[in-house]
Amino acid sequence: MWQRLVPAGVILIGLTMLLYNSYWLTKGLTMYEEPKRRLNQNDIKQENHRIQKLHEDTPEIGEKIGILTIPKLERSIPIYQGTDEEILKKGVGHYTRSVLPGNNNNAVLSGHRDTVFRGLDKVGKHDTLIVTTKAGEFLYKVKKVRIVDKNDRTVIVPKPKSTLTVTTCYPFSFIGDAPKRYVLVAELLTKK
Repeated sequence: MWQRLVPAGVILIGLTMLLYNSYWLTKGLTMYEEPKRRLNQNDIKQENHRIQKLHEDTPEIGEKIGILTIPKLERSIPIYQGTDEEILKKGVGHYTRSVLPGNNNNAVLSGHRDTVFRGLDKVGKHDTLIVTTKAGEFLYKVKKVRIVDKNDRTVIVPKPKSTLTVTTCYPFSFIGDAPKRYVLVAELLTKK
C-alpha cells in the first residue's frame, strides 16, 4: 500500500511546487513588465521632470548621465539612462522610474556582474560610492548589503532620504540567468 502512496505523494509535492513557482514567476514578470507597458517615453519624461530637482532636464534613453566611481575597486564606470540590454552593454544603467542620483528618494543603478560590476561582491557596508553628474558630485556610503530574489521589487521602492541602490545579478559565479540579485543600499553623505 505504501509503495503506491509514496510515488503519488512525490508527484503531488512536485506539482504543488511547480504551481507555486509558476505563480510567483508570473507575478514577478507581470510586476516588472506592467510599468513598461503603461509608460511611454513622454510619460517617463513627465514623471522624471516632476521629481527631478537638481538636474536641469530629463535625460533621453541611452544618454550618458554621469559616472559611478567605486573607490574600493578603483573603477569608474559611465552611467546611461535606461536599463535595456543595449545600454547595459555600454555601462551602468539608471532605472528611469527612479530619481536621478543626488535627489531625495531612491536612485537605482544596475549593471552586469561579469562586466561593469565584476568584483562588486568585495564592496560592502561602510564602503563609499561616488556619482558624478552635471548636477555635481555625490558621495554615498553603503549602509546595507542585501541578496534578494531576482523578482524582488523592494529594491526600487521610494526612500525618505537621498539613497543610491546598486544592483547586479547574484551569485557572481553563476552561469546563465542568475536567480538572485546583489544589492548595495547607500545613503548620501555629501554633495559638491
